[in-house]
Amino acid sequence: MPIPALLARIRRLVPKSNERHYDEIVRNFSVGALRPPPSPMSDGELACAIADFLKQAPSSETVAALGRRLDPSSPL
Repeated sequence: MPIPALLARIRRLVPKSNERHYDEIVRNFSVGALRPPPSPMSDGELACAIADFLKQAPSSETVAALGRRLDPSSPL
């Protein structure tokens, strides 16, 4: 899935009150720290990954955990 399409799906899952989380996701895709899933994720799978990410303040550790959820082969 192209990154813009994935970000549009993620945007719908991240409330405006968590704008820092969304900005961190966008930044990490732009620098290559996050990669799109190698195979399509269901809305439920993506929602669970984002919900877990939103539970804590954005950090390198939470981004790495999200990266592993999106792409289990991620080196993060």
